[in-house]
Amino acid sequence: MTEYGRGQGSEPWHPEDPLYGDGGWGGQQAHAGQQPFDGGQSQHRPQHQQHGDWGDGGGQAGYGQAQQQYPHGGQQYDGQQYGGGQGQQRYDQQQYDPQYGGQQYPAQQHQDQQQYGGEGWGTGQQQPVYPADPADPYAQQAAASYGAEQPDHYGTPEAYPPPEPPNRRRTEPEPEKTDWDPGPDQGEHAFFAGGDGDDADGADDAPGRGDRRNRGGKPKKRRNGCACLVVCLVLGGGVAGVGYFGYQFYQDRFGAAPDYAGDGNGTQVTITVPKGAGGSAIGQELKRKGVVKSVDAFVAALQSNPNAKGIQDGVYTLQKEMSAESAVKLMLSPESRNTLIIAEGKRSAAVYELIDERLEVDKGTTAKVAKSEWKDLGLPDWAMNHADVKDPLEGFLYPSSYSVAKGQKPEAVLKEMVARATDKYEELGFEKKSKELGLDGPWQLVTVASLVQAEGKTHEDFRKMAEVVYNRLKPDNYETNQKLQFDSTFNYLMGQSEIHISESEINSNPDPYNTYYHKGLPPGPIGNPGAEALEAALKPTDDGWIYFVATDGVSNTEFAKTNAEFEKLKDKFNASTGD
Repeated sequence: MTEYGRGQGSEPWHPEDPLYGDGGWGGQQAHAGQQPFDGGQSQHRPQHQQHGDWGDGGGQAGYGQAQQQYPHGGQQYDGQQYGGGQGQQRYDQQQYDPQYGGQQYPAQQHQDQQQYGGEGWGTGQQQPVYPADPADPYAQQAAASYGAEQPDHYGTPEAYPPPEPPNRRRTEPEPEKTDWDPGPDQGEHAFFAGGDGDDADGADDAPGRGDRRNRGGKPKKRRNGCACLVVCLVLGGGVAGVGYFGYQFYQDRFGAAPDYAGDGNGTQVTITVPKGAGGSAIGQELKRKGVVKSVDAFVAALQSNPNAKGIQDGVYTLQKEMSAESAVKLMLSPESRNTLIIAEGKRSAAVYELIDERLEVDKGTTAKVAKSEWKDLGLPDWAMNHADVKDPLEGFLYPSSYSVAKGQKPEAVLKEMVARATDKYEELGFEKKSKELGLDGPWQLVTVASLVQAEGKTHEDFRKMAEVVYNRLKPDNYETNQKLQFDSTFNYLMGQSEIHISESEINSNPDPYNTYYHKGLPPGPIGNPGAEALEAALKPTDDGWIYFVATDGVSNTEFAKTNAEFEKLKDKFNASTGD
């Protein structure tokens, strides 16, 4: 195989070359008369050189190429001279390798010339094409493989001049290092550089840089200032996040709880403390209303104040943005509480008026709410749907102190009162006790307690008064024929509090609440009994009392067991009042 058509590397130039994949430049392929590529120094060989001494170059030793001569001193290519000065190429002599048994291969004499259009190493001369010998089978086979009918891949514009053989190539000189060219540890490999060197002014014109970078194919990715900025932001954000959560962790574990300073900003707010609420629950309500800054600060202030147990359920008027210590002190002071006191025995109508006054709403507002929404205010089931009841809430507005302030709704106040009464009746076991006392249920027991509260004057009177009620309700009561005959029930239906009531007036009014007219208990309670009246209704005396008279007309109540004793008490009353 000749040197014709060889590429830069060890393979032919084109994949469709029949010799593609040949062993390449395994041996010394210099021809006679051609200057070898030994550093540009000319070496002379005999004109007729035996090709059999190509060494271990594979199948290239037996091709027997003809000796070539180049006229006019050869052709220059990249500073190298080809040829030896002979006028033309000659193909009249052929050499054969002994390993093929002395057979000749005339067809292979011109394989390179036929394949490559007869062109040599850039001489521009057309090489003659020789026909294959018909008598030689190997020549016919070679002619079929390398015939003139095959396309010329190197006669197209894509073809390029043949390079030097690999073992003759010159080493490409390193570009001179300039002032802008960074060292091996700078430039492209410097992470925080503004680019890879090409972004700098004049970097595109720098010698050697573009060739060295582009010869490998893909350009190197450049690191710029934006990437560095993103990295810095990410790292900075991470450090800030860790610091924030670390600070929060420290504050939660070891730091003081967040707290306001001072006695507030002057903006008043109303706080409702539910019954049984602990320090944490109160603190949460205060924080929700903006009074304290944190629940922990309020709880700590409670624990440090020895009088903190004095804080009761109810409504408090405080200010926003108070220190926890100031909030605790104000809640312990009467100034923070808008207290509404419901006295024992107060009728519901009177309680409604007090609520209107404290809430600063129009008179009658609370009474209208009670009349329209009484079923939604928390009454127990046994207190619902009783006939002829004037006010379903009577007996359930439990006497106590309530924190009521402007801005609250009447239904909220009523609900709290009903809830207290219901809790009290449940606590005393009214459902069970009412059956033991011979009553129809807890509703009647509340009614008895309201009568005791209305007619009794002192604690000692309450138990005797309760016995009077139970004795008069007995079926064998022939003294009063099971009539209570209480002035308090008549005054209730009339909405008054009179001592002197005429018999004609009493006997002529058939209202169900007139116990002079009807036997038994009235339809419902006639007031709101307190704790003492409730206890007395549950534990009456057992002395046989059936009559009583307020002999002084005010507070001194005396009791009697027989009608004769009763008449004496009446005379005493008339004497004290001048009747």
